[in-house]
Amino acid sequence: METTQKKETFADIINSETPTLVDFFAEWCGPCKMMSPILKDFADQMGDRVRVIKIDVDQNPNAAQAYRIQGVPTLILFQKGEIKWRQSGVVHKHQLEQIVSQFANA
Repeated sequence: METTQKKETFADIINSETPTLVDFFAEWCGPCKMMSPILKDFADQMGDRVRVIKIDVDQNPNAAQAYRIQGVPTLILFQKGEIKWRQSGVVHKHQLEQIVSQFANA
């Protein structure tokens, strides 16, 4: 017997109690490439206190338009469907830790 697992939608993810950091990026973007290892280290360190997902704006233009992404990388922190924080450009790991910790421990 086969079991099917419900696939989570973007709305399911950002409406979660767990803070979700969304990285809106593009493959051709130099600063986005710099963000990638920072986000990986950050996600590894934070564990299940935060969820980190990446959205390619070229492959998901509707998502980019819905959140008015003007430049990449743009990071948006969601919790319970609300935007808690947003910033464009490269963000250092310690800054991400400080911001997310405000919501992850709340």
